[in-house]
Amino acid sequence: MTKSVDRYLRHILSLPHARYEPCAWAACAIAAPGFALASDLRPHQAWGAMAAVGYTVAAVLACGARSRPAARVAAVAGAVVLPLGGLTAAGLGQLELTVVERSGHLLLTTGSPYVADPGAVADFNPYLPGMALFGILPGDPRWWLGGAFAAALALAGLRLAWLLACPLVALPLVVGGIDLPVVGLMCLGLVLAGQGRPGRAGLVLGAAAALKWTAWPALPVALALIVARQGGRPALRCAAVALITMSTAVLPFALADPAGFYRNVVAFPLGLTDTTSPAASPLPGHLLATYVPGGTVITLALLAASALLIAASVMARPPQTAQAAAFRLALGLGLAMTLMPATRFGYLVYPLVLGAPAYGTPRRRPTLILTGETREKALA
Repeated sequence: MTKSVDRYLRHILSLPHARYEPCAWAACAIAAPGFALASDLRPHQAWGAMAAVGYTVAAVLACGARSRPAARVAAVAGAVVLPLGGLTAAGLGQLELTVVERSGHLLLTTGSPYVADPGAVADFNPYLPGMALFGILPGDPRWWLGGAFAAALALAGLRLAWLLACPLVALPLVVGGIDLPVVGLMCLGLVLAGQGRPGRAGLVLGAAAALKWTAWPALPVALALIVARQGGRPALRCAAVALITMSTAVLPFALADPAGFYRNVVAFPLGLTDTTSPAASPLPGHLLATYVPGGTVITLALLAASALLIAASVMARPPQTAQAAAFRLALGLGLAMTLMPATRFGYLVYPLVLGAPAYGTPRRRPTLILTGETREKALA
């Protein structure tokens, strides 16, 4: 089934842009205001109204072959740049931005980004300590979060316009954007691993793992890729660099207040606290946890089972390219995001963005790594 889906997506993406680009922007122009009408959050409504104009202009421009680059500029400007400037000036954003700003303030004043005994939803900080750095930097965190995401994708050699203008990316970038630098670094780490740069891959993946736990599955997938292409020693180097980077950022705070760290980073996202997480989109995991007796235990068991299945597939058939590794990781995280007890549609940005290196065409080819038998055949 995985191979069939893979072939289908590659067929769709191999079609000439002229055939589907105007339709794609037109679909976005319809979806954006539709989402604004369906949401009861002011930041979402404001984004939908502004993004619809940008997507409409992009759809009109995309009808002409010479104006397609301008269409992508219009889409990015209308769905990202202008709404981001407007919402930032108006002070509109999701609660996660307040959490990041407060965690940065707490880090500077108390030495810890966490409230020791959180009670209300706003008191919880479900992110790892590295995320607090975005709350320390001057200005609205959204600019830094979006900038880190765009920089990571650019360094990975991916096409920025399509990803930035995609509604599932543009919306969180404008109203919150917490997950974007995480998934951007994950993509960059996999690309570096595929290029045979284990040290740099470990540094990037370790930095992502210090921001949010959702980045952790990327490391074993990257290690499997490095082992398949280069062998065990480079993989050990990648693992060592990643673990040292992550541990340096996380362990001091986890050891200083283990109970507070557990309440914020582990119990709250998994729905194990008395305070309900606002992440409550009607995906299977949340529906099970809410309406089925013992549903939380069931969802956690399903999460564990899906993780084991993906791990078994990686061990049985290690990915040979960064594209294959990204697809495997996108599949695993897609399952995880739909099965989490406290989940939201915005988490689907992980499989979406990871699908860019899996199916997209990078602007530059990755460095070819020749090892063992492959090198001997090349020299023959």
